[in-house]
Amino acid sequence: MKNNQRLQTNEKIETRRFLEIILLALVDIIFAISLCLVDYKITGQIGKKILVFIVIFTLTGLFYHIILQKFLKFADQIILPVVMLLASIGVTIIYRIELPRTRAGFIGYGNIATMQFAWIILSLVLSAGMIFFIKDYIKLRRYIYTSMAIGLVLLISPILPIIGTSVNGAQLWINLAGITIQPAEFAKIFLSIFFAGYLVEKRDVLALAGPKILGIRFPRLQDFGPILFVWAGSLGILVLQHDLGTSLLFFGMFLCMLYVATDRPSWLVIGGVLFLAAVSVILTIFPYVAARFDIWLNPFAQTVYERSPGGSGQIVQGLFGLAAGGLFGTGWGSGHPGITPFADSDFVFTSIGEQIGLTGIIVILLCYLILSARGIIIAKRELLGFGKLLSSGIAFSIILQVFVVVGGITLIIPLTGLTLPLLSRGGSSLMANFIFITILLVVSNSANTPKEGNFLQSDELLNGGAV
Repeated sequence: MKNNQRLQTNEKIETRRFLEIILLALVDIIFAISLCLVDYKITGQIGKKILVFIVIFTLTGLFYHIILQKFLKFADQIILPVVMLLASIGVTIIYRIELPRTRAGFIGYGNIATMQFAWIILSLVLSAGMIFFIKDYIKLRRYIYTSMAIGLVLLISPILPIIGTSVNGAQLWINLAGITIQPAEFAKIFLSIFFAGYLVEKRDVLALAGPKILGIRFPRLQDFGPILFVWAGSLGILVLQHDLGTSLLFFGMFLCMLYVATDRPSWLVIGGVLFLAAVSVILTIFPYVAARFDIWLNPFAQTVYERSPGGSGQIVQGLFGLAAGGLFGTGWGSGHPGITPFADSDFVFTSIGEQIGLTGIIVILLCYLILSARGIIIAKRELLGFGKLLSSGIAFSIILQVFVVVGGITLIIPLTGLTLPLLSRGGSSLMANFIFITILLVVSNSANTPKEGNFLQSDELLNGGAV
């Protein structure tokens, strides 16, 4: 009976595939209206560049939909439209901030929005191409140790001579042939594959074997040692690079996947204790972290506001921008979102809030919540532990990153320097997140594909010799 119900459910998913194309059409309309409003409000006309953006964006989204229809016909239908909506809002606000500066003759402006748009299109095309290689995502499990090595190399690369590049005191980028890349964005993809594969292999011994101390069972060192080494090493490298925001993201993603793999709440307690201990140590070692706590606790104090560098001026300007937006915003093309430093990257949330108000940013937060919720639903439906861990890790990393960014901007927690996924300026972040989303779609296709009879794929049968 249950199998028949599952078959009927999945047939319904296939026959309702048109839902995705309808939602994509709505996203295209929203994108077109937003861009046209910005251009007309500031320049008094709608330029050919805007029309080109709209046509290319529409065709690329349609292309990705066709690829999904052909190769992943049971993939989730909500994820792609939500991602396209967030990406379109991101490029619109970047264009809104850049356009007045371009018209005023500011040096360095004129192609930032175009580059962001190009990264979106390139990410969509490459992600669609990836589907040919990972549509059977279980093959990724064969390369968990290779993924571990690649992830660590990517994390180390910014501190290497020649290619490593420092910006504002943080050693986070590499320069390849004039193109600046943030390797940590791609490292999280490879390390999430390693974490998922290793935890699936060792989940029984991690959950059941080992000594019991104060009612909490700890894993044996020989079982937990390798993953602890990779996790601690990646965090250590990021701390040396002054990238504590990404360190927090890695820590949260790892802890979530560990909890899902073992189903032991005690890991959350242990993780919380380790996190608080690490924060207390970092506060004494790195002065700039203590300065961020000072900004968090006393942002409106004159001495803190006027401190240069490292004052609270940026965050206060961002709060003023959010306040100026009110309930419905100043409207696309109005207001002054560019006043806030890093308005199109670290503080893009405040820029968007000024343009579309509290109502608009609630919609954006709901979009992120939908993405995360779909990831959790996919993890519940998927039969294979590897897919469950991948989906839950991706879902949690998205919602954690949004919480850290929005929480830092609104003074709920100290500011970390992370950027909003899919919205903020940056090609590395865009491409990495599109790859993450593609993996999620591939797993959703597996989770929703009809399973006949009592068919159940076993993780043990799919080890396949990890390398």
